[in-house]
Amino acid sequence: TPMYFFLLNLALLDLGCISTTLPKAMANALWDTRHISYSGCAAQVFFFSFLFSAEYSLLTIMSYDRYVAICKPLHYGTLLGSRACATMAAAAWGTGLLHALLHTATIFSLPLCQGNAVDQFFCEIPQILKLSCSGAYLKEFGLIIFSIFIFFGCFAFIVVSYVQIFRTVLRMLSEQGRHKAFSTCLPHLAVVSLFISTCMFAYLKPPSISSPSVDLVVAVLYTVVPPVMNPIIYSMRNKEIKQTLRKLFGQILLQHQ
Repeated sequence: TPMYFFLLNLALLDLGCISTTLPKAMANALWDTRHISYSGCAAQVFFFSFLFSAEYSLLTIMSYDRYVAICKPLHYGTLLGSRACATMAAAAWGTGLLHALLHTATIFSLPLCQGNAVDQFFCEIPQILKLSCSGAYLKEFGLIIFSIFIFFGCFAFIVVSYVQIFRTVLRMLSEQGRHKAFSTCLPHLAVVSLFISTCMFAYLKPPSISSPSVDLVVAVLYTVVPPVMNPIIYSMRNKEIKQTLRKLFGQILLQHQ
């Protein structure tokens, strides 16, 4: 099924995202240090940009998958055959790779004039830009503007897809059909909302509320929370998992009583 194929890719990207930042941060906390090598920092920027961009591209593709499934169900097998799904997934990974290569090459070609201490628990592009010489980051600034346009382009595509989906669902005569259609969309909508809201708050928050502690909390929100929550959100649609959780919580309640 195309949806499960895309979910496999999403799971791999989530695993990669959280593995890029968290193990090093935990090791540094354990050894009470904040040290990271120059090559390690470059690798962190590259892999995080790659996986994060690919995940957003994949979530955009998954909105198209839901649109076809609900608005054009008779054409689902034709429009989302195995070759089409593989091509779209490859495009998502390729987009992330290109985005990461451009940003990493540009960022690490900038001269640093403000020291070499990144004020974050992982190497993040905005934090490295703060260390660069004034006027030297115009090329990277141009890339960031281009990335913002791509971000909002994908966001507009997701919104248009869901407008069409909701219009189709609301026209359904069967209440059971409406419920089934909404239940197939809600996990994806929840994952997209979590991903976009944390990213937008992290990068578009006003400077007046910016501080090292707030930046740290926000960074944890958008780097750790979505990868952890995505499997939980999608697992809630699985009947076997829901029954197992009910039994588990039932046993815990009985033990406390």
